[in-house]
Amino acid sequence: QVQLVESGGGLVQAGGSLRLSCTASRLTFSNYAMGWFRQAPGKEREFVATISRSGLTPLYQDSVKGRFTISRDNTENTVYLQMNSLKPEDTAVYYCAAGTFGTTSAMYTYWGQGTQVTVSS
Repeated sequence: QVQLVESGGGLVQAGGSLRLSCTASRLTFSNYAMGWFRQAPGKEREFVATISRSGLTPLYQDSVKGRFTISRDNTENTVYLQMNSLKPEDTAVYYCAAGTFGTTSAMYTYWGQGTQVTVSS
């Protein structure tokens, strides 16, 4: 089965940084856009960032633009989310997904199980 495994979550103080990784297996990685979504308690899952198959085109939710950077390494079948200047409102479970380049959950076919990011105030 296709498997996406996130790592790198944790507890960090406001203003700090984390780097999330998501490694895919049993997937022709370069054929898929990769996205990051997040879900806070009591809220719906929301788009964070996505990157095209080639890695040439990143897109971000406005609230993270300038703070987060999405990148991918097709050689390692891995997508990254570098998160800087973290804010308490960034606290959520972060999920990576593989699918069609876009900003909605419906455009993604495969999902990881998520990694917790907690930002203390």
